[in-house]
Amino acid sequence: MKAIVVTDQAAGTAGMTLVERPEPEAAGNDVLVEVHASGFTPGELTWPSNWTDRLGRDRTPSIPGHELAGVVSALGYGTTGLSVGQRVFGLTDWTRDGTLAEYAAVEARNLAPLPGDVDFTVGASLPISGLTAWQGLFEHGRLQAGQTVLAHGAAGGVGSMVTQLACEAGAYVIGTGRAAGRQTALDFGAKEFVDLDNDSLEDVGGVDLVFDVIGGDIGKRSARLIRAGGTLVTIAGPPEARPTDGLAIDFVVVSDRAQLSEVVQRVRDGRLRTVIGNVATLDDAVAAFNPTERVKGKTIIRVRP
Repeated sequence: MKAIVVTDQAAGTAGMTLVERPEPEAAGNDVLVEVHASGFTPGELTWPSNWTDRLGRDRTPSIPGHELAGVVSALGYGTTGLSVGQRVFGLTDWTRDGTLAEYAAVEARNLAPLPGDVDFTVGASLPISGLTAWQGLFEHGRLQAGQTVLAHGAAGGVGSMVTQLACEAGAYVIGTGRAAGRQTALDFGAKEFVDLDNDSLEDVGGVDLVFDVIGGDIGKRSARLIRAGGTLVTIAGPPEARPTDGLAIDFVVVSDRAQLSEVVQRVRDGRLRTVIGNVATLDDAVAAFNPTERVKGKTIIRVRP
């Protein structure tokens, strides 16, 4: 099968190549997925899990990419809950070969059924941003209707999902980002927008929940805005500052079949929109991983037509 591999951590994306690899086999509780579309995170080659396994052993050459949508082509021993020929999507294990390939072996529990009326390209764009937003808001942030949410990067992949899901849950959402993202954030449901380059973040006043995707100085300043009992949720690493009378939680997203199903159902009925920018083929995946200009929206690799 064709696959993108990386072999040299120092080289980063410059060391990515398209090669022929043996088709993986589905181990116990795995399924083999015929990949139709794959998603990746631009900075993922900096993650240690690309280069070593859980025991610290070198695992290169490894296949990057962790989001996929496709069709189950084989079941491993003891695998239940999915069937051959079923359309699926999901988020693969960080320390296993990923999804920038024609086939991927994935733990069945990390996948959910993909309804027939949702395109594979859309399915592959949902797992990381959708699950991150869901888990940050509802599991870690314990969002309640009527609360105020400060959503950083509200026009971006994760931030746009945060904005939409929080609005649907009855929250008042204040989005932030660059000036060019203002209308996008408002279109997604934000009631206010803060241009981080030109507006004062402190002018938003007190909020119940901050969803931080930026970290650094923005994260520290955001912590001071949280009301008593509120929460700072971040995916930008351990927070450098904590609310005076509240929680600060940093987390790494995990796959969850029930949550994936919640997210895709909202896409089906129009309550949730994903932003897809560039769609490239597997042959062009290396160039897509190294864009020469800023891409607005998620880049998806369409593995099969």
